[in-house]
This record gives sequence, C-alpha cells and structure tokens, in this order.
Amino acid sequence: MVRMKRRYEELETEDGKVVRYQRHENGGGLVAKSAQVDATAYVADSAWVDPNAVVEAGASVGKFCWVEPGAVVHARARLGSHVHIGRDAVVGRGARLGVRVDVGAKARLDAGLVVEPEAKIPEGAHVERHGFPPHVLAA
Repeated sequence: MVRMKRRYEELETEDGKVVRYQRHENGGGLVAKSAQVDATAYVADSAWVDPNAVVEAGASVGKFCWVEPGAVVHARARLGSHVHIGRDAVVGRGARLGVRVDVGAKARLDAGLVVEPEAKIPEGAHVERHGFPPHVLAA
C-alpha cells in the first residue's frame, strides 16, 4: 500500500493563528500560503517555507531546511540540508550554503558567497563577498 502525502498541513503558531502550508510542485516541500516561491525553485519534501518568505527562480531549498517569515532566498541560491534561514534574513543570488548552516534573523549574505557546513551567521550580520573566486566563510 502506497501512502500519499497530504497536499497541505495546518499549524497553529504561538499566538494562536492557524497557518496553512501547501506542498510545492517542485520537490513537495511545505510552503505557507502567503509565501512567494517561484515554480522553478526546488523545495525538498521535508523543508518548510514560512509566511511572507520569498524563494526566487532556480533556488534550491534542501532537506529539513526552514526558511522563516520574511526571509528571502534569491535566484539560484542553494541551501544544503538542515539549513535555517532566520526571520527577515537575505541569502544573495547564487550563494551556496553548506549543511547545517544557521543564518540569524536580519542577516544579509552577498551574492555568490559560499558558506562552509555548520557555520553560524549572527543576527543582523552582513557577510560580504571579497574577490574572486567566491569568498568562503568557514565555520
């Protein structure tokens, strides 16, 4: 017997609001109804994209990722598995984040940045890319 995944989930937030998440067509991840996720973006089946978050064209959100409310993952950015993007944080175009990276709320990562696995970006930090090839931020 094959079990089908539900097309949507409803969760209650700490303040008592019910948020509905729908499965994204490309990957099957759960996307809040008020989030904006491009049809060409990939959202893994175990990933969550919260209300008012944005995932642009060609971006990839890996397994067990969590993109919090108001966060932006720009075009062609890649999030490895178990990555957390904090509230209102911004991941630049084409950035690459390794496994278990934690990006704090309101942090900004420049376009083309490469972040090594298990790195922690502090809340409100601005991580700039310097030179060529892409700057690598080590854990």
